[in-house]
Formats: sequence, C-alpha cells, structure tokens
Amino acid sequence: MMAQYLALKDQAPDCLLFYRMGDFFELFFDDARQAAQILDIALTSRGEHSGAPIPMCGVPVHSAESYLARLIRAGCRVAIAEQVETPEEAKKRGGSKALVARDIVRFVTAGTLTEEALLNPRESNVLVAICPLRESLGLAACDISTGTMELEECTAQTLGAALARLSPREVVCPQDWDMAPPEAVTREGRTFDSAAGETRLRDIHGVATLDGFGAFSRAMLAAAGGLIAYLDHVGRGRLPFLLPPVARGGHAHMAMDEATRASLEVLVSASGTRAGSLTDAVDRCVTGAGARLLAQDLSAPLLDVGMIGARLALVQWLAEDSLLRDDLRAALRAVPDLGRALGRVVAGRGSPRDLGQLRDGLAQAQALHDVLAARDDRPDLARALLPRLTGHQALVDLFTRALVATPPTERGQGGFIAEGYDADLDALRAASGNSRRAIAALEAKYRDETGVAALKIRHNGVLGYFIEVPARHADRLMQPDSGFTHRQTMAGAVRFNALALHEEASRIAEAGGHALAAEEAHFEDLIAQASAAREGIAASAAALARLDVAASHAQRAIEGGWCLPHVVEEPVLAIAGGRHPVVEAALAKAGERFVANDCTLAATDRLWLVGGPNMGGKSTFLRQNALIVLLAQAGAYVPAQSARVGLVDRLFSRVGASDNLARGRSTFMVEMVETAAILQQAGERSFVILDEVGRGTSTYDGLALAWAVAEAVHEVNRCRCLFATHYHEMQRLAETCPALSLHHVRAREWKGDLVLLHELAQGPADKSYGLAVARLAGVPDAVVKRARAVLDKLEKGRAATGGLAAGLGDLPLFAAAIEAAEEKVDALRDKLNALDIDALSPRAALDLLYDLKREANS
Repeated sequence: MMAQYLALKDQAPDCLLFYRMGDFFELFFDDARQAAQILDIALTSRGEHSGAPIPMCGVPVHSAESYLARLIRAGCRVAIAEQVETPEEAKKRGGSKALVARDIVRFVTAGTLTEEALLNPRESNVLVAICPLRESLGLAACDISTGTMELEECTAQTLGAALARLSPREVVCPQDWDMAPPEAVTREGRTFDSAAGETRLRDIHGVATLDGFGAFSRAMLAAAGGLIAYLDHVGRGRLPFLLPPVARGGHAHMAMDEATRASLEVLVSASGTRAGSLTDAVDRCVTGAGARLLAQDLSAPLLDVGMIGARLALVQWLAEDSLLRDDLRAALRAVPDLGRALGRVVAGRGSPRDLGQLRDGLAQAQALHDVLAARDDRPDLARALLPRLTGHQALVDLFTRALVATPPTERGQGGFIAEGYDADLDALRAASGNSRRAIAALEAKYRDETGVAALKIRHNGVLGYFIEVPARHADRLMQPDSGFTHRQTMAGAVRFNALALHEEASRIAEAGGHALAAEEAHFEDLIAQASAAREGIAASAAALARLDVAASHAQRAIEGGWCLPHVVEEPVLAIAGGRHPVVEAALAKAGERFVANDCTLAATDRLWLVGGPNMGGKSTFLRQNALIVLLAQAGAYVPAQSARVGLVDRLFSRVGASDNLARGRSTFMVEMVETAAILQQAGERSFVILDEVGRGTSTYDGLALAWAVAEAVHEVNRCRCLFATHYHEMQRLAETCPALSLHHVRAREWKGDLVLLHELAQGPADKSYGLAVARLAGVPDAVVKRARAVLDKLEKGRAATGGLAAGLGDLPLFAAAIEAAEEKVDALRDKLNALDIDALSPRAALDLLYDLKREANS
C-alpha cells in the first residue's frame, strides 16, 4: 500500500494527497504533519518506513468538503486519490490479496473550486493565467464555477491594476518567468502557446474561427493555452464549463490602479474584510449571482455613456415603481444560483439537487419574463434582457416530470427520479418494496416457528440481511434440523442465515440494483440535456443577475435618498450635497448625521486646494467624490442631492499610505511611487484625489514637492483634481494657477476646545489646528504647551527673518522648560496656601486676583 501511495504522491509533489481508504481520506508523512496542524486533528502513525513510524491522519469522506475548505484557505493544494475499482474487481485481477487500484481523479486548488460548500456565494472565484510574450503580457481569466472567461493584453506597468480588478484566487504563470507578481502563484511548465490556445478554444466551442468571439492577440491566446492546459491537468482530462471568451479592451472600462482600489476600499476595507467596503455599503442584492455581478461592476466602471445610461434607466424604472421592484426582488429571492449549478453539471460534478436548481431557476426566469413582458414602459435594457429569460420551457417540463420536488444532494442511494416518469423503474421499486414486506412476513414467521419473540431480521453493509436473536435463545436455532445457519456470535446476540431469507435478500438486491442503475441512466440523460442547453442557461443566469443588480441599486437609492446621476462627455463634476456612502452608513448606525458637501469642478476651476485641520473631513470629502464618480459610471444611483458627472477615463486616489515592507518601501516611498504613477498617467479626462503630498519628509522638502506636484497637475496633466494639504504657503498658488481655487473644511475653537464642523467653505484656511487636534487626541497637556511655545518661537522667527527655524537657538530643552514651569507652579501654590482669605478686604482680594492671573500667564 505504501508503494502505491508513494507512486501517487510522485504525481502531485506540491499537493497534499488525500488517499482514499474505505470511509476515510488518509494522509501520510509530511502531508499528515501539515494537515494535522492546519485542521487541528490527531496525528497518529501506521507501520514503519525506513525504520521509522509513518505519521498519519485522516478525515471522513462524508465531511471532507469542510476540511478541504480549511486547507484551501490556508494556501494548500490537494490531490484526491480515489479507488478506481471495487474489491471484487481487484480480486479477479490479482487474487484475494490484490490491492484495490487507486488514481488521482482531481486536483483541488483555490481557483478551481465548484462545490457550494467551498465557495462564497457572493464572491467570484477567479483563476488567472499570465503569459509574457515579447513586450506584452497576455492575461486569461475564468471563473469555472460559472464558466465566464475573458482575455486581455496588458503591460508590466498595468498588470497590477488588472489583477486588482479581478481579485484572483489563484494565478498561474510559466515556470521559468522571473517577473511573476507577488500574489499567490502556481508555476507551471505546461503549454503557454498561442497556436495551441487558439486550437483548444476552437475545439471547445466547436467553431472554425474565433473571429465571432472578438479580436484576440497572440499574447491573449498564449495565456488561454496555458489556462486550458492547467484546467486539463487539475481536472484529469475533463474540462470544466467554459463560455466563449470575451476580449477585454483597455478603453471599455475606467482604469484604476491597485493603490486606488485599496485607498477607496472598493471590494474590501482596509482591514481586509468585506464589511466597511463600498461593495458592502451598496449591495442589496438578493441572489449570490447578483452580488458577484455588482462587485464586478464596481471593479470595472463603464466608459460608454450610452451603456451607462441604459443601466441607469433600468435602475430608475425600478426605483420609481415600488410595487414592481418589490415583486421582482421577491421573485429573485426564489431563484437558486443557476450559473454555479450549471457549472457543476457541465464539469461532471453535478448532483440531482443541481438539476432541481436548474429546473426551479429556469421556471422562475420564465415567470419573470412574463411579468416584465406585460409592461409597455420597460426601458431598453429590460427589453434586451427579456429574450434571455425564456426559451427553456421544454427543459423545465422534462425536469419537472423526471425529478422529485426536492432532489437529494447525493445520487448514490437513488430516490430522485419522480414516480410515473419511468414505468419500468416504478415496477422495480414496487418489487423492492414488496420484497421488504416479504422480509417483514418472514420475520413474523420465524418468530412463530422458534417461539423467540425477540428475533429480528436486520441488515448491514457487510453481512447483508441476517437473523439476530439474544444469546440466551441461540440454542434453539443451533439445532441441526432448525433450518438456520450460524453466521456470527456477538457479545449479547447471535446471528444466523436461512435459505428463504437468502433468496428474498437476493431478490431485493437485484431489484434495488436495477432500480439504482435505471436512475443513474436517467440522471446521465438529464445531465446531457442540461449540457446541450448550457449557453442558453448561462445567458438566463446572467440576465437574472443583471436584474438583481438593478433592483439592488434601486432599493439602495430609496433607502438612502440617493439621486440619479447625469453622466456626460464633458470634463465636469458638479455634485450637490454629496456624501460618503460607507461613512454615512456607519454614522447612521451610531445615530449621527453625515454633513453633506458640494463639489464643482470645470475647465476653468478644475483643481481645488483644500485646507483645514486633521479629522475635519478632508479625506472623507476627497474619497466621497471619487466614489460618486465610480458609482455613477458603474450604473448606480449616487449619495447626493444631484450629480452631473463628466466621464472619467482614469481614477487615481493617493489618500493615506503605509509601509510596504515586503517590497522594501517606506511610507514616504510608497507615497512617492503612487504620486509618480499619477503624474505619468493622468490625462485631461482623469479624476485625481491627492491628500497631504510630501508629509513624510522634512518640511522644506515636503512643501517643495507638494508645490511642484500641484503645479504639474494644473499645467501638465490638466485633470480634475482635489488636493488636500496642510501647507498654508501653497495658498499662493492661486495667484499663478488660474484653474486653481482655494477651499477649506471649517473648524472653530470654543473655550479651548476644537469644534470640527465638517463643512467645506470657499477660500483659504484661516489657521492650522494641529495643536488643538493633538489635545483632542489625548496628547498630554505638558507636551501641547511645549509645542505651543515652540510654535510661537517658529512664527516669530519666520516673521522676523523669513526662516522657518529662526529663533529656536535660545529655546530651552523640553525637560528644562517643563522643570521651569513646574517651579512657577510650586511658587504659585505656596503663595495661595499662605493666604488668609477671611482677613482680605474686597479691594485687596480683587487686587490679589489680578496679581495671581498676571503671574499665571507669565
């Protein structure tokens, strides 16, 4: 057995090998050690190898999916080795001691999952293959759980943005490529060849040319070749469901780099979870497929005004008709995940339950078609979706007749083909049922003959049917002429066989076996029927998801009082009463109100310089406008009173930064890399938000960088930009940059406390509130007072000499300053303690109060 195990392990050296032994998957050696630690299960041993005990652990086959999920989340790959013959077949092949043959039937990796239990219903599970070809990079992406596939060509500079958009679970690249991205990468030596990729795609989809699907470059086809070869390998020669590939161009969707997506928290929050992200704040979808499509829309906003308008018109139609919206959402709630059920069926991993989901989902799609078709006021996109919701009635009728109302997940025990679908199957089931009644009659007969009331006829998987009596009655059945044959003695019972029972058990087994075989044949036929209609079913699934997304946007708009944006070609941005969707939701949960602000950018006023204190809302204001642009171009309502959004081809956000130690970059280095990308790539149709450029270095360096960046954005990039800064000196840019205007977030100091108003106002900030914010944050009073003394010196020195640090030479050190202050406090305390307050006249008391105040201020 160990020789067989080691031979299989050689086929999957980079995987944990699940080796089937009866009702368990067993793991040995280092695989067992690693799995036991991850799964927190017992590590045992079995036999010896090279004189040492063999480490071993195992998981039950019936619950293997939950263990697989944990291993995949931990970054493991798993090879499944199943028994490929029965023990009887093994005996015929090699005698009574022959080992049952096993083979790897599947590789389980993060990007090739199809099982419901292993997938998040609201997230896509994308596998990406990358192939370098001369100066280009081909990129092939697919989600085999639904069959979607797209091909793209990019460069080394844009690869990060493409991967950030796709959020792949697994990346496959050539084994010898030394420029692979830092994401989880599977290196493969398999074919990354454009000719092979083109041939495989043609064969898979049964076409003579790919021209009908789009224009694909050689780099795209090479990546597709590598992707398909990898899927061939993990599926052991059986490809999953793949829809025709879609060519993705660089001019169909808004470009966002990895840093921008992270800064705006589009799919996940800064903590790495969905909670707190834009997607979480917007998503009101009632189906998993709709939630996945919504995330894709937000990851790739459109650049076509007509397509954006079509999406918005559908959302508006549902937002303005609450009855239609509620009926649509109620119907969608009853729709199973058609796309993923179809993916399992076509991949050969389908179950009777998946066929039932196809039946129910297609029936619901037809019902929705009839509801929408009856409306004469439906918008263009709804009209376009209607044909995709129908055309499957014959398949629905077939599955309705063939399947029971609630088909089981497993097909091995049968019982999923409906009564009346197959008369022969019904007869076999009747024979099996009659035989069971005959077993009950036999049991009663044997009780009467033996006089043993406790006699029972039982069944298990090893012995089949047998007669069992308590041990104290066994002698009656042991007599030579009793007609019973002894089979097994237990602790408190004895088991027997009888000729009549054996004959009846044979009839039951034969009828049951024939019934199971008949059901299996029907199952394969239904699978073939579903597979033949796969492209139409996939189109219905996509149409249902699009309706769910539109209804979700409409529902979110009604909940939050969001408005219909007006998307135009001109480079403008006019937002009245804009809000940040995530921050507003968080404040609403706390019972607080979000302060809305306006933003108006145009050709003559395209760069706003925004000042004001930290915590005053500058970063929130910057981000909310970027998110409103993103939502509008994704085809959603936006959190504002009104919004006119000029089409944005590239969105950039440099708000906040942190160390990237894995790439050897400090906070300031990260900031400069992101700023450099903006200055090199932003154009007149771009929208840029910049926050505190230059804060990670010396004051002079930082101010100089921020000044130069603002000038470059104004003069060279000429894009719409919101630029937040603390450098008051930059306000002078308004004198030389005609398209730059000054703004600030309002704040007030009241009785020594800072009041943040979170309102944006025209004009420069009147002062900096850094010390007030420090005090608000809990910085000790002594430190704040010391900082105020230093600030006074700095400002006096700058006023006198123009030098920022002038006048600090005679400033005492912090410890000395604190000590001197404490001495003054002690002297004041002593003076107060020496007073005889009762002996003071009113006039003397008033004079003393003036003296004390003067002394305290000194």
